[in-house]
Amino acid sequence: MSLQENIKMVKEELNSEEKFFEKAVMTERFIKKYKKLMIASVITVVVIVGANIAYTANKESKIEAANIAFFNLQADPKNSAALNELKELSPNLHDVWIYSQAIANKEFQTIKSLKNSKTLIVSDLVKYELAQDPASLENYASKQDAIYKDLALVQAAVMLIKENKINEAKNKLLKVSKESSLKNIVAALMHYGIE
Repeated sequence: MSLQENIKMVKEELNSEEKFFEKAVMTERFIKKYKKLMIASVITVVVIVGANIAYTANKESKIEAANIAFFNLQADPKNSAALNELKELSPNLHDVWIYSQAIANKEFQTIKSLKNSKTLIVSDLVKYELAQDPASLENYASKQDAIYKDLALVQAAVMLIKENKINEAKNKLLKVSKESSLKNIVAALMHYGIE
């Protein structure tokens, strides 16, 4: 290797080392400039992850405690401590329990008290149970998300048939969905009860 080649090689090495040190200095400056922001970001991520883990653990603990309270109520329906605990831990499950007991024991006032329940299914079922005449059954069935919509229409039609209001009954039956599981009953009522 000639002297000129050696000098060129040394220059290239020095240039590459110079570039390396330049990048190292730039990185160090960047880190110094944004050090607090980077530390704050890391701390924020750690806090968010920790809070999420704690929230999930708390939620799972509440669900487990609510299930235990529910099982205790199934074993002893008069267990007021379990009922209060269930109400605190899971208001939705509490309302479902109250509704099921009210239906089983035919407690109309208790059913009525659940009319404005925040548990949508309970609220809907209560509104259905409270509908005792063709007009209120029609009103219930007119709600788009009514669970027993078709059943309410059939019930209203049967009541109207008993009152000899055949045309009104037919109008109710025509509103029952063609895909309803009650379609055979509707067909029978249309055939025997109305025509």
